[in-house]
Amino acid sequence: MTVAKLAGLSVDAARRALAVRLKDNGIDSPELDARLLIGAALHLDHTGLAIHNTRQIMPAEADIIESFAQRRMAHEPIARILGHKEFWGLDLRLSKATLVPRPDTETVVEAALEFIRSNPMLGEEIRIADIGTGSGAILLALLNELDRATGTGTDISCEALATAELNARQLGINDRTSFIQCHYADALPGSFDLIVSNPPYIRSLDIQALDTEVRDNDPHLALDGGPDGLDAYREIIPQAAKLLVPGGGLIVEVGYDQSGQVSQMMQAAGFSLPHPPRADLGGILRVVTGQKAGF
Repeated sequence: MTVAKLAGLSVDAARRALAVRLKDNGIDSPELDARLLIGAALHLDHTGLAIHNTRQIMPAEADIIESFAQRRMAHEPIARILGHKEFWGLDLRLSKATLVPRPDTETVVEAALEFIRSNPMLGEEIRIADIGTGSGAILLALLNELDRATGTGTDISCEALATAELNARQLGINDRTSFIQCHYADALPGSFDLIVSNPPYIRSLDIQALDTEVRDNDPHLALDGGPDGLDAYREIIPQAAKLLVPGGGLIVEVGYDQSGQVSQMMQAAGFSLPHPPRADLGGILRVVTGQKAGF
């Protein structure tokens, strides 16, 4: 069904027609995607769509829906089209320079909170650094949970940092955040109680084999971890060893087969491993936690 035929249909009929079209074009979740796209075009949430399901689609609205449909059928992720994504219950804005936050990365937040709970000597006014912050997802999720903590995010991309700053303002925690443009932790000042990171860890030659939605839409700078996928850890781990206070924690996301190697790298840099690698919801060992000697 073309855009011209969507105009004049009821909201419910347009949603069903779009779902069929998405399904015919190989989209895995056509019903959900159709609801989200039409809701975004009409500025209606789930409840609003139900309340206004009989009203007609106007021609200008049909144009917007068609634009969204074309992008989705080209396998652009829904979050990219909508411009935002939920992470840890927070609605975060995105940009071309940021990854789409994924549920797997919430495992980093879980591991960080576990580390803090198991180390009460760190206190409540902890200082957090998020290396390669992107949209600010990990840092802002932690600060939302820890109302006396402060945090600094770094990123090599000015656009990514602008997105993170916007998210901090919208969440009302910008007074507890700062952002620095630099390569990993090169320009981080002072010392920190906790350092977190979801660095690039995909092997360079594996990027072309990634799902289209990731390969063609996520920034390659945030994906490419070098020939073996471990380049970022070779820089971040020794940097963290210098920046952390005694007893401080380094918590990093890793690829599906990297937890053992990253654990060894942490131990070689003088970190202990207070917790075993933490698995994500899919059972993949997704997060490695190291602790600097001290206390």
